[in-house]
Amino acid sequence: MRISEVVAGKASQVIVTITPDATVRELVALLAQHNIGAAVVSSDGTTVAGIVSERDIVRRLTGDDGALSATVSEIMTADVRTCEPGSSLDEVRTIMTDGRFRHLPVVEDGRLVGVVSIGDIVKNHIDQVEFERDQLDSYVHQT
Repeated sequence: MRISEVVAGKASQVIVTITPDATVRELVALLAQHNIGAAVVSSDGTTVAGIVSERDIVRRLTGDDGALSATVSEIMTADVRTCEPGSSLDEVRTIMTDGRFRHLPVVEDGRLVGVVSIGDIVKNHIDQVEFERDQLDSYVHQT
């Protein structure tokens, strides 16, 4: 299975981005509004300047009373790992596990086309395993 299939299954979902100059307070509101754990940081909504997650917010809040007034660019991860629509589910699962990432932007020709979460990857893997199990069960129980 390819990441393009995972992204296509999420077609109704909007790719949530935030600008680097937005405040952490605005970021918190955006994450809550969309019930998500991370947002891609982008000046134009199509290029990836960074990624920012709930973990980044929590790290900044520790001991910093002005954290909510900080800008997203101050807390984001600028060196972002991405994947392509043609990447396999196994490749992306390995990238996310090894890097301890929960979210990975999907980029094609330098343009943001989606975001996959570890939950998306696990769900699709389970669906694939269940399909294979059903196929084997059907084969074994043929009459």
